[in-house]
Amino acid sequence: MHDLSAFPITRKWPPTQPDRLQLYSLPTPNGVKVSIMLEETGLPYEPHLVSFERNEQISTAFLSLNPNNKIPAIIDPNGPDGRPLPLFESGAILIYLADKTGQLMPEDATGRYECIQWLMFQMGGIGPMFGQLGFFNKFAGKDYEDKRPRDRYVEESRRLLAVLDQRLEGRDWIMGEQFSIADIATFPWVRNLVGFYEAGELVQFERFANVKRVLEAFLARPAVIRGLGIPARD
Repeated sequence: MHDLSAFPITRKWPPTQPDRLQLYSLPTPNGVKVSIMLEETGLPYEPHLVSFERNEQISTAFLSLNPNNKIPAIIDPNGPDGRPLPLFESGAILIYLADKTGQLMPEDATGRYECIQWLMFQMGGIGPMFGQLGFFNKFAGKDYEDKRPRDRYVEESRRLLAVLDQRLEGRDWIMGEQFSIADIATFPWVRNLVGFYEAGELVQFERFANVKRVLEAFLARPAVIRGLGIPARD
């Protein structure tokens, strides 16, 4: 039995299965990257809901694991050196889990770095830009009379979709025939953009036939279907 008591977060979210990877998350586009990855790989884990409604992401317990107060974060009791490994940032977690399981990452060096390249494209572009568009289209920003901020993110989101659409021309997935962490990182954000953020018409989503095709294939995967609801909301 692993002892995770050295991590303060375990006093707020006590593990019932401390031998399993501990996931602290919420089913947002960033959060579900890791739950989908875990469902795809079959790695045993225990999910813990970090409630934004209760501001648990800024609790002392959560900050002890991620000082940047963002989900998701993990503790792997079976770290690479035989000791527990705490880790935050969804992209870093995806790379770690791909390396740990030997899944969802090309094995050759060239393919590996190409995959990481597209992961960084999501982390540095799609995530931040789609998120800002969501703010200005659906949340407090929608009340601003000046629509220039919203339109800036509309144009940039549309440009990023065009880049992704071109990449997917003639490909099943971002890396070709192989489903990878690049897809796991990217398509929860595309789903959110046209769904929860209600911005499909703004970005003219129907123009991006390849993105739409691959999004539909992504959402049909059983592991994705499961992962999108983990951790279950209260």
